[in-house]
Amino acid sequence: MVGEGAVSEVTSAQPRRQARGQQRIEEILHAAAAVFGEQGYDATTTNAIAKRAGISPGSLYQFFKNKDDIARALADHYAAQLTALRAGVFTIESIDGAGLEELVDAVLGPLVAFNLAHPGFKALFARTDMPAGLREAVAPIQATIHHRVAALIALLMPDRAKDDVARTATVAIALVRGMTPLITEADEPERDALTAELRAVLVAYLRAQLA
Repeated sequence: MVGEGAVSEVTSAQPRRQARGQQRIEEILHAAAAVFGEQGYDATTTNAIAKRAGISPGSLYQFFKNKDDIARALADHYAAQLTALRAGVFTIESIDGAGLEELVDAVLGPLVAFNLAHPGFKALFARTDMPAGLREAVAPIQATIHHRVAALIALLMPDRAKDDVARTATVAIALVRGMTPLITEADEPERDALTAELRAVLVAYLRAQLA
């Protein structure tokens, strides 16, 4: 029969184990983001992620089934980070009334900064040829980004059909996605120049849509 002291000891140990488990998950995701950023999604292996996290592959598999599972959790993590970003710059209220160039600046600058601060982000989101498992993992946040960008574009085109606005958002996002690897991999002077070129392309494209 287990005594009250033993029960209390087991109960108090559970939060500690849960905290250690959560810390280990965060370490794995941090390692995955780094390896994804360096090697790309396709070349990354769970062994490489485990090595970067300082654990055995067996320990990694206690928390994640495979690489797609890790990508899904990392996508959820980025979704939370982007939620905080949207709260600052992607809200309709904060940009309503802004002109075209102001809107592009308000969105593009924070997005570039986000990609620089999160190296694994471009490996998951800045590609058009995603394998099926990765596509499924990041689909929810991709949809969220598209919805938010479409809402902002609708401010500029209030009389435009919903399908037209959605198509314009798709093209704008594809332009940013295509340039993101070049921008994040460049040194600072060239990075600024490439960002300025992307801004010019976005402004010209959106201005043409307005016309």
